[in-house]
Amino acid sequence: MNGTVRLVAAIEAAKGMLALVAASGMLSLLHHDLRAIAYALVEHAHLNPAARYPAIFARAAEDLQDANLQLVAAGAAAYALLRLVEAWGLWRGRGWAELLAAASGAIYLPFEAFGLLRHSDLLHAALLLLNVLVVAVMMQSWSRRRARARNDATTTG
Repeated sequence: MNGTVRLVAAIEAAKGMLALVAASGMLSLLHHDLRAIAYALVEHAHLNPAARYPAIFARAAEDLQDANLQLVAAGAAAYALLRLVEAWGLWRGRGWAELLAAASGAIYLPFEAFGLLRHSDLLHAALLLLNVLVVAVMMQSWSRRRARARNDATTTG
């Protein structure tokens, strides 16, 4: 098993666990006064609630209803499940997981390229490069797996 694939598996597992924590946190906010919580966070951060960004944050909290919160939490839980299944498959050396990891990494490439065009900075360049590397590593691992399977089939058949 390739150590790089295992590293990607660990990162995917961490992303899945983080998404589960986020989903749980969102569900814990159900039936609470989100406006009051938002203003308490703004106050705790010593921000002016009348300033532009704290006011946007407070307005967004006011508009967030329980049904929307449940929907966002369900989305986060689905994302977590996908990441954890992917991590399990990568850790266990499954070919389908390598393809899933390559596809899920490739989905972000156009957005990261666009972000780099809009904001030419080191962070956007690093994110794009990292995702290109993940896609390349996953595709290379999958290709090697396929080549080994073909070789095994020709030597035994």
